[in-house]
Amino acid sequence: MKEHLYFVYILASARNGTLYVGVTNDLMRRSWEHRSDLVEGFTKKYGVHCLVWYELHSDIHEAIAREKRLKRWNRVWKIKLIEQNNSGWNDLYERLIGEIALPDLPGSPSPRSLRSLGRG
Repeated sequence: MKEHLYFVYILASARNGTLYVGVTNDLMRRSWEHRSDLVEGFTKKYGVHCLVWYELHSDIHEAIAREKRLKRWNRVWKIKLIEQNNSGWNDLYERLIGEIALPDLPGSPSPRSLRSLGRG
């Protein structure tokens, strides 16, 4: 049986800007849709395009439940969650593209190896 992966994610318009919480089974595609304003609604209206946080789930029900919980969180809690691993509010979409498109160079840490050490 094929393993499915689901992502809960937060987009921002800018550092400490407007936030959007969503869930998807394809984070690259969904982020690109938001960035390209292909999705009518909130993210297009408010220019919310920067992927600042995400987490992985293997169960869609868990992912949807987590998304709903995060949507109920107050803004301060969401900002703290983002800043735990992305204090610079960097656009993680660019990192994902690099992780997919570029091979790891011998001797240099990859985003995957940093994640396994709890640093990514």
